[in-house]
Amino acid sequence: LSVAQLRRRGVTLHLLLHSDREPIPDVPVIYFCQPTPENLSRIAQDCSHRLYGRAHLNFCTKLSRPAMEDFGRLVVQANALDTIASVHDQYLDYVCLERNLFSLHRKDSYVTYNGSGATDQSMEAAMNEIAHGLFSVIASLGLVPIIRCAKNGAPEMVARKLHKMIREHPTLMRGSGKAYRPLMVLMDRNADLVTPIQHASTYQALIDDMLTHKANRVEFMAKKSAESATAQVPKKYDLDPDEDPFYAAHKFNPFPEAIEQNGVELQEVTQRETAIRSSAGGTSNIDNKTDDLAMAVDSLPALLDRKKQLEVHTTILQAVMAKVAARDVPQFYELEAGLASGSANPEATKSEVMELLTDPSKGNIQDKLRLALVYILTSKASNSELTPVAESLKNALETKGATAEGSNAQRGLLSAEDRANISQGMKAIQYVMQLRSMTNVNMVIPQQAEKVSSPDSNNDMNLSYFMKNATSQATGLLAKASEKVGSMLIGKSHKHPLTRIVQNLCDFKPQSEDDTYLYLDPKIATEVNVSMVQATNRAPVRDVLCFTIGGGCYTEYQNLQLLKSSSDSVKQRTITYGSTELL
Repeated sequence: LSVAQLRRRGVTLHLLLHSDREPIPDVPVIYFCQPTPENLSRIAQDCSHRLYGRAHLNFCTKLSRPAMEDFGRLVVQANALDTIASVHDQYLDYVCLERNLFSLHRKDSYVTYNGSGATDQSMEAAMNEIAHGLFSVIASLGLVPIIRCAKNGAPEMVARKLHKMIREHPTLMRGSGKAYRPLMVLMDRNADLVTPIQHASTYQALIDDMLTHKANRVEFMAKKSAESATAQVPKKYDLDPDEDPFYAAHKFNPFPEAIEQNGVELQEVTQRETAIRSSAGGTSNIDNKTDDLAMAVDSLPALLDRKKQLEVHTTILQAVMAKVAARDVPQFYELEAGLASGSANPEATKSEVMELLTDPSKGNIQDKLRLALVYILTSKASNSELTPVAESLKNALETKGATAEGSNAQRGLLSAEDRANISQGMKAIQYVMQLRSMTNVNMVIPQQAEKVSSPDSNNDMNLSYFMKNATSQATGLLAKASEKVGSMLIGKSHKHPLTRIVQNLCDFKPQSEDDTYLYLDPKIATEVNVSMVQATNRAPVRDVLCFTIGGGCYTEYQNLQLLKSSSDSVKQRTITYGSTELL
């Protein structure tokens, strides 16, 4: 919550628990923290000193019985039991980034679960953490889900632990009285490594990919003024994906559509502002002028706030466009999208891939490494045939450089950071090739993936069309960059592996994951026989909760939204997406 949101809820002062705080004896206090021994000790100390009035304790995660007994002992010894008004387990062991997106905020989770240093004990502890985090999400929803996941591996471990936790929670098992129950799908990141690696094309995903973006705060460097070509100043904005009208409406849209709509809406708001100002001051009739002034007072502040929001997005769009244009992202995106969807044959596009990987004027080190990883993951060739691709990439990066932006980099000269990135990238390529040889399967379904039209867009529209319209509106700031990104196709999208799996489970599709995936119902003690369930008349799936173990991404989250209204039996389906972390 922001400070303004806290104030609207009656919170006039917020302080860190372990900071030095002055006493306010007559004011009730709300504690919101983790139930760690240090935090509980500090709360007991506050109560003994009677810093505040009555205390309401809210813990993010479950307060264990031993910890509760230790805390109670401290409070009783301090003779401060009368200061405790209430104690609550809030089950908030996750970060909710927007209405249908959450993260458990487990940093480097893929390495934790797949690294060479992983032990049975560390895996058990990690799976317990994930299960507790998912239990918090379910407790917040107040609904008992049907749990589906692939058999064996991390998803099944988490599913069985979560199944047990829900069964042992009496309040949750009583249910909310709703006739339907959500479907929870647990996935392993190894089932699809391509999606989080490939470049994005939608507004929200590109913000996360191109700029510094964390917990809905975006930071970047922007030109100090339109006249200044070199001077830059840091910019920092907090985005609200649910309450910001423009962001909520266009975060899932292809980037050029967001540009066009920003120009259209900014022009409309500016025209309305001009009309209101002119009507309020341009009439000689006193009565009419009074009415116009009253209308201006009522409507102008909200209109100016709206204009300010749109101008913020114009600045962000400009920053993203500058990165996209400087790194020639459209070329990487188109090639990767073709490989990932199956519409482009990896062997037939090898020359294009090699040309892009070895061209020092295209992209930066990360862009090239990502393209190489996508190519390797989608190729049917043997590792011995792919090794020259990795070697050519390494040679091209080390001898020619690949930094398409940055003031301290020259062609052919690599900084220490560049060399570190190359070293890490080559280790990633080596790991993926080793993974391919161990699993002996491709990471992407080889046949051409089903393509669907994006909402409110025609299939024959491409980025150059939208850029032309956008720059003719109120986004002239982006005109110079638009020439470099005219080839990124929009209006078409393919369903990613997780999206196809979830669709098969929601539609009860025969001879699909619905036949093979584990079926756990917390209202039933043991594992359910899938064939018996399939023989019954199952209720349509209205709510879906998808969770990826090992990290997720905005591209995957947005691709899942294609299923919101894809079923004839369900007019509108809610798709919630979560992961151990957002990569």
